[in-house]
Amino acid sequence: MSLNRNEKAAVVTDVAAQAAKSQTLALAEYRGLTVDHLNKLRVEARAKGVYLHVLKNTLARRAVAGTPFECASESMVGPLIYGFSEDAVAAAKVIADFAKTNDKLIIKGGAYGGKALDVNGVKALASVPSKEVLLSQLLGLMQSPVSRFARVVAAVAEQRGGAAAPAEAEAAPAA
Repeated sequence: MSLNRNEKAAVVTDVAAQAAKSQTLALAEYRGLTVDHLNKLRVEARAKGVYLHVLKNTLARRAVAGTPFECASESMVGPLIYGFSEDAVAAAKVIADFAKTNDKLIIKGGAYGGKALDVNGVKALASVPSKEVLLSQLLGLMQSPVSRFARVVAAVAEQRGGAAAPAEAEAAPAA
């Protein structure tokens, strides 16, 4: 069923709004996937905050015109499913993970930061840990020197003996 002009304009507006607030676009060919597989993919995408949509390529090109995703216009050929995400890696991760378990979904390309990505670029982006994992790793690195210093101070205090610490506390004037 084809869309009339107003419906096409509404689709372009919706996709353009999504592209404006997204960081990543991932494209994949879905030829040969069953409805059940597509529904599973959509459920995974929805859970991770990825806007996943099957679009006509001409409408998709119009929607991304003037956005950082315009560079991916050359990859918009064939039956494609488009994944937009605000998280830098979510769209690539959802599509790449699903492609690992289903050989009918073929990654075609994408865009990130105004640069077009090829298949390997999308896979590389998908291999980057999520924002939460990166933040926890950063916090662990920042805590490491402090906790090591605290352990060293505790070891030095223990070597001097537990009796020296109370004696120093008694010598200090009471406030």
